[in-house]
Amino acid sequence: MFRVFTAYVVVVVVAAAANVAAAVADFVRAEWILANMTRYGIPHRWIHPLGAAKAAGAAGLLAGLAYPPIGIAAAAALLGYFVGAVGTVVRARCYGDLRYPGAFLVLAVAALALRLAA
Repeated sequence: MFRVFTAYVVVVVVAAAANVAAAVADFVRAEWILANMTRYGIPHRWIHPLGAAKAAGAAGLLAGLAYPPIGIAAAAALLGYFVGAVGTVVRARCYGDLRYPGAFLVLAVAALALRLAA
């Protein structure tokens, strides 16, 4: 059980850091993100709400270390978010870009699975 919890903590810290980095890139309106949004057919006005969702997910994952139900909810929400992101990339037929939302999706799934197993 201790190893599962340790793995959970590591995954949460990595997932939270990755989502914070992605949120910051959204908040500063990185040019490459805007270009991707254009290719995927996502309006640029959505960039800040999408960044806020990533930041909230990261905060929830970290809060879940102290209060597990928050971590479960945050991991589930990020899982949903990144399923949508993968779907958006597939819909746009930008298959070469799947590794990016896919990596975030794997982190969200791992955080949720490890929290439920711990």
